[in-house]
Amino acid sequence: MNSKSKKRALFLDRDGVINKDVEFLHRVEDLEYMPGIFKLCEEFQKRGFLIFVITNQSGIARGYFTEEDFQVLTMKIHADFQSRGIKITKTYHCPHLPEITGECECRKPKPGMILKAQREFGLDLGRSILVGDRPRDVQAGTLAGVGVVYLFSTENLCDSDYVRVVTLDEISECFLEKP
Repeated sequence: MNSKSKKRALFLDRDGVINKDVEFLHRVEDLEYMPGIFKLCEEFQKRGFLIFVITNQSGIARGYFTEEDFQVLTMKIHADFQSRGIKITKTYHCPHLPEITGECECRKPKPGMILKAQREFGLDLGRSILVGDRPRDVQAGTLAGVGVVYLFSTENLCDSDYVRVVTLDEISECFLEKP
């Protein structure tokens, strides 16, 4: 399969990119979406990108909430996007915390969730995009070979190769400027 026939992906961190970062978010009633997230996803979906969520969820390992709590919230997010005509292809999550569960390959900054999506969906990572709000997101994208990594932050937080944006709308603008 040549790279043009492989699918492109938009990888999104959840807390701080899709929704406002509420510490250990697990209740539907605490869910509040980030401004611009639906428009961003709509733009990329129109251009043929598959949309994936990649999220560390150590609150499960810590016992703050259960896997079922996480799944209920994930289903709500998928349904809210679907009601706007946006399909989230899949959500990948890491429920681990090394101090409690031991090391794993999925916890960002390791690229395990991205590489799993690549294997499952035949993705061309070099033509894909990742949006995160923390250095570990940038590192995971860089380690996986994601073509463009955006850091959604008002500060320069790390030394990796990335494009810093202050609003999600800037990502669509940057992408749309390219031929």
